[in-house]
Amino acid sequence: MNPDSLLNQWAFFDKIFCISVDARKDRRQDARRQFDKVGLLERVEFVIVKKHPDNCEQGIYEAHMSCIRRGIEADAANIAIFEDDILFERFSPARLERCIDFLTIQNDWQVLFFGCLVSGSQATANESVRQVKYRSLAHAYVLNRGFAEVLVQKSWQDIPFDTMLSACNRNCHMIYPAIAFQSDSVTDNMNCLRLEKFRRMFGGLRRIQKWNERYHCHKTIIIAIHVVVLALIILWII
Repeated sequence: MNPDSLLNQWAFFDKIFCISVDARKDRRQDARRQFDKVGLLERVEFVIVKKHPDNCEQGIYEAHMSCIRRGIEADAANIAIFEDDILFERFSPARLERCIDFLTIQNDWQVLFFGCLVSGSQATANESVRQVKYRSLAHAYVLNRGFAEVLVQKSWQDIPFDTMLSACNRNCHMIYPAIAFQSDSVTDNMNCLRLEKFRRMFGGLRRIQKWNERYHCHKTIIIAIHVVVLALIILWII
């Protein structure tokens, strides 16, 4: 598909923002390359923020809320928000088109994730969209206007943004397979340094996110296989 056709597809999303800390020029350069390869670069508005002096989580929270507020003020029907450590893989114009078809028909959707971690997943009538029980990661998502207006009223309560978002877990969907991941760029969130080290032990967030997606899409089969293997082991022992 040529760049103009891709740009027309992305036109469904009225406002598209990418959050970036002012000192992280390296991330913005990488993000621009990522957006360019999926035909999105011309549509993205970078929202440059300063690192919060005391609380990284509060800074992240306020940055996301700033993007939501800008989208509402621009009278956007839907608002796409990315973080600057974005990494696109498995992107498919046809899949994006089917996803947009779903959003156009299903008026009750609240959030669409281009990638995240979930604690539950089930198929929809659209092969490129799954309904999910959102758990965490807010590096690539879209809000519809009604839900954005609800979220923007929620002030900082010492709760990370994705934790707050998971508590509003209704009518959440994800493009399938996911197309957006977080890169291995070093985090600016000092509260997550140990967690980031742990994640890297398991191959980084990109791999963890793919494992999470695969497990919840095939949970019944995976559990059944484990039960059968366990039963065979027990029979062999006795």
